[in-house]
Amino acid sequence: MKKSLLRLMLVVIALLAMMALVACGGTGTTETAEPTEAAVVEQPTAEEPAVEEPAADVTGRVGIVLPTREEPRWIQDEARFREALEAAGYEVEILFSQGDSAVELANVEQLITQGIEVLIITPQDGTAAAAAAEAAHAAGVKVISYDRLIRDTDAVDYYVTFDSIAVGEAQAQYLVDKAEGTDNPLYLYAGAASDNNAFLFFEGAWNVLQPKIADGTFRIVNSSEAVALQDKAELTRDEMGQIIGQITTEWDFDTAKSLAEANLTAATAEDKGDVFILAPNDGTARAIADAFGADADVSSYVVTGQDAEIASVQYIIDGKQSMTVLKDVRTLVGDAIAAAVAYLEGGEPEATNTYDNGMIEVPAKPSEVIAVDRENVQAAIIDSGYWDASEFTGLGN
Repeated sequence: MKKSLLRLMLVVIALLAMMALVACGGTGTTETAEPTEAAVVEQPTAEEPAVEEPAADVTGRVGIVLPTREEPRWIQDEARFREALEAAGYEVEILFSQGDSAVELANVEQLITQGIEVLIITPQDGTAAAAAAEAAHAAGVKVISYDRLIRDTDAVDYYVTFDSIAVGEAQAQYLVDKAEGTDNPLYLYAGAASDNNAFLFFEGAWNVLQPKIADGTFRIVNSSEAVALQDKAELTRDEMGQIIGQITTEWDFDTAKSLAEANLTAATAEDKGDVFILAPNDGTARAIADAFGADADVSSYVVTGQDAEIASVQYIIDGKQSMTVLKDVRTLVGDAIAAAVAYLEGGEPEATNTYDNGMIEVPAKPSEVIAVDRENVQAAIIDSGYWDASEFTGLGN
């Protein structure tokens, strides 16, 4: 027990060291739970505890499969996982699926042959990843679904996530807080239909937006499916799927920009002016903002995001993106590593919630999120050490 605690403490030290490195200039987007009220939470601080070095005979092999190298978020996670696990004496192999479920399965099979004991996996497609999880389970490997939930299988032991419904609620609440009067044009965009998170983000947003659509504060412009369902406070998954299928960005910058441009081309004069935009994450938010910002008939826009990417934080400072939702991935990586260590030591990780993946209730520990705009960007992003001030221009303006 003492050895297990010491190993976990070393992991914590490694993570804190990485947080310090980020603060010195490091570089840089969860399943059916009850909706929670989105709120700005206290900013994180990092104080390094004094602990003993653990014994040197630590063993254990962890395999990690991340979805793509094309997004900065996953490259950051790779570095954090590798440094923390290797510093604690564990062997780690990290592979990328590059947006392909077949590659994902092959990656997991390769890791199984290498003798991993724990698999941490962010599924490219939540349902398709069931095959990979089942292959791992059949080999006696514990499966941790990381940031996105693997669906329709009982071969998932644990889920590390942010409160995805709260993310959508925070985005929508920001739009509500900025809206005045009635008949405000509302443009809806979503992530990929293959990603369970896209449904959760949209569910959270709909929880907040639907009453304000019903009372006339907002008027949906770009989704006939959403208009047809606008009087329903709660949507089924199939109903959300109908809407998402019409407004999906596929989590892709170019797809998001093309869709926004097509929506603006089809829009009437009354659909423009001062507009409100639900964008699912930072990459799509910047793409959509570029499209709306280039339309001379758009007087102003309020656009949401999530992930606190460096480029989007700069957009917020420059007034080109309205807000983002900070999901501090340092916390998420730490939770995933703590779960892996618990399994390697023959224990069980802490669970504070469960998520229905369509077959079982998966134990989970969802982390809080922080809404960030120009008013609190200094405190939430810089003072917390998430990004260094040197990454940005115009912070003091």
